[in-house]
Amino acid sequence: MMTESNALQSPKSNASPSLDSKSFTSRVKEHLELIAALLSGFLILITWSLESTLSEPMWVILHIIAFTIGGYAKAKEGITETIQSKRLNVEMLMIFAAIGSVSIGYWTEGAILIFIFALSGALETYSMNKSNKAISSLMELQPEEAIRIENGQEKVVPVSSLKINDSILVRAGERIPADGLIKKGSSAIDESAITGESMPINKFDSNEVYAGTVALDGTLTIEITTKPTETLFQKIINMVQNAQEEKSPSQLFIERFEGTYVNIVLISVAVMMFLPYLAFGWSLSDSIYRAMVLLVVASPCALVASITPATLSAISNAARKGILFKGGVHAENLNHVKAIAFDKTGTLTNGKPKVTDAYFDPSYDEEEIRAIVGSIEKESTHPLAKALTEYSFKNYTNKTVEVKQMKNISGKGVTAIVNNQNWQIGKPELVGKEKANQFLNGIAPKLAEQGKTIVLAKVDGQIVAVFALKDTIRNTTKKAISQLKDDGIYTIMLTGDNDLTAKAVADEAGIDSYIANCLPQEKVNHVKALRDKYSNIAMIGDGINDAPALATANVGIAMGEGTDVALETSDIVLMKNDLAKLTDTIALSSRMNRIIKQNIVFSLSVIFILILTNYLQVLDLPLGVIGHEGSTILVILNGLRLLK
Repeated sequence: MMTESNALQSPKSNASPSLDSKSFTSRVKEHLELIAALLSGFLILITWSLESTLSEPMWVILHIIAFTIGGYAKAKEGITETIQSKRLNVEMLMIFAAIGSVSIGYWTEGAILIFIFALSGALETYSMNKSNKAISSLMELQPEEAIRIENGQEKVVPVSSLKINDSILVRAGERIPADGLIKKGSSAIDESAITGESMPINKFDSNEVYAGTVALDGTLTIEITTKPTETLFQKIINMVQNAQEEKSPSQLFIERFEGTYVNIVLISVAVMMFLPYLAFGWSLSDSIYRAMVLLVVASPCALVASITPATLSAISNAARKGILFKGGVHAENLNHVKAIAFDKTGTLTNGKPKVTDAYFDPSYDEEEIRAIVGSIEKESTHPLAKALTEYSFKNYTNKTVEVKQMKNISGKGVTAIVNNQNWQIGKPELVGKEKANQFLNGIAPKLAEQGKTIVLAKVDGQIVAVFALKDTIRNTTKKAISQLKDDGIYTIMLTGDNDLTAKAVADEAGIDSYIANCLPQEKVNHVKALRDKYSNIAMIGDGINDAPALATANVGIAMGEGTDVALETSDIVLMKNDLAKLTDTIALSSRMNRIIKQNIVFSLSVIFILILTNYLQVLDLPLGVIGHEGSTILVILNGLRLLK
């Protein structure tokens, strides 16, 4: 198995000719539509420049070749879709327009029409390929093989064969093939593929690691905790794929409108062929000519291309920044949000309690107390115990403390024997409420009034320390809330926590209002009330209890570290858990909608002007071709601006 570092160091010149050949073939296939369009244009240019020297049959043959090369892809697409859906489409309209041009002797104009139509189609394909690049680059980061440890032996196996509880070996420089827990070893992990953060994170025993990330400088033994098809990495890929397949309301409207519009154009062309001749004294040749011009200029190519490239570009742009839209509809709707409801734990806050305050009896050794408290709590799996352990050993020597007879007192704390002394660590109820309230002039009740959880340490009947713990708000929370309020978006927090804690977090974060003691169904009811008041609202959460509210909101947004249910229910996922990205995402949605409106107004205006000038007999077929297809190319290029 080649390591990441070895792969990077492999000299390019050593690549085999067959690999180079495959790479070249792949690149040709990727740009085949564009190559065909350009070749068609080149043939038209050659034929036009040599018109005086070519025989008529050769001149016609070259035009037919140009038609075939440039129009094959779009003609095949149009005919296939028409047969399947039993409806005419824009591609068929352009085929009719080209045939109509030829029928009245405008071979070069018809060929140019096909060339520019093929070129605009190639550009649209390019925009789709560009948006797919995010998926392709992610897929390339997935290892295909892993080293599984079986009975102490190392065996290279396909990643797809890995099962939960399998042990795998990942050497320094290699990508981790599946989600799991480190059982042996330590390493700096490059998680940029998952979080987008460039700084590696040091991980060791019992830390979670993800597929697609890189072990930079240490060998790890990892126990698989997730099926290879259900890793966080795979979910990211699935979300991006689903996002590209789901269409926005504007896109769906245009697709429905397209079929009706094509029929109207064809009927109008049929009428135009004879009505001016019969009613207005035009010659029959003029009527037919103007009908062919109408067929060209009235085709809604630019209108159809106004939305898809812009939407795909926006989704691709967001995916690169760690924001996953599950469809164009959500990218479009986000801009209309007037209020956002936030869950508290794991959304506004880090979701893990931390020791914010600690006070010790001055007659005792603080470092010794911390060492004993940390050693006792290390044997517990409770979130508060983990926070106390982390705090106790932070910046202090991890003294060797022998803990005996450690017991959990359900809902209250723990007891243990250390150095033949009886230690109690837990809530005021465990150590005695009256003594707890009197310790250090009543510091514990004061900390509790700030919405913090109080834990006290007592040895042989004497309280020696008080710890205040709190689920601290994320570093990005204040900035995000401030930016949202500056944009005129109302913010509200919905939490199942008590009123005291909720108020403390809401005040610190700068939230407009909060509602405490919310059960999941109550969150749904509050979201419905917000929808009635503000019409369009978003809900942001991370837990199973948030899923119903996420589904009820106009736009559900999940934190990347959230539960599977929250991730699956949501419409948008913040993979980096960075709430500050919200305003960037809303701005991207606004920019996308603005570009789509620009494209629609521009394309309709061009169609109207071309139809009017054709009716006034001012517009000739060559200018009609350039005006119509040129507008299509312009709206596609305008949509591609969202890639940056």
